[in-house]
Amino acid sequence: MKKVISVLTVFVLISCGAKKTSDSTELYEILTEQSDGGGNIRFFEILSEPNEIVMLQNDPHIKDKIKQGDIANSNFVILNMGQKNTGGYSIGVEKVEETDKNIIITVKENNPAPDAMLMQVITYPYTVVKIRSKKEIIVK
Repeated sequence: MKKVISVLTVFVLISCGAKKTSDSTELYEILTEQSDGGGNIRFFEILSEPNEIVMLQNDPHIKDKIKQGDIANSNFVILNMGQKNTGGYSIGVEKVEETDKNIIITVKENNPAPDAMLMQVITYPYTVVKIRSKKEIIVK
């Protein structure tokens, strides 16, 4: 009986032990993908300087997703689709590849389905991406 109790006690102590948390090893993270709130023209902006990144910390959609360490260790990319006459448009990341010298981001623009019922409203779709690297970024 004592052996059973001691085995159960050891099992409980091991299972209740502190879990080791690991930082995310993903190369990129989509911080926000919004259908409205971007700029009037289509552009891709890479933010790498701390004074540029501070601007992102004022955005209510992403202010809680940027930590102080991210400013020194990450670059941020704003993908802006420009003005659209209806809803249903979005811009996102198809893939991100890392080479020896740089990071290559492949952008995907999504249009609304042809048979979708859409509201006639002006939208400005945009996406903000965090790249966990300070290498040069190329946007395709």
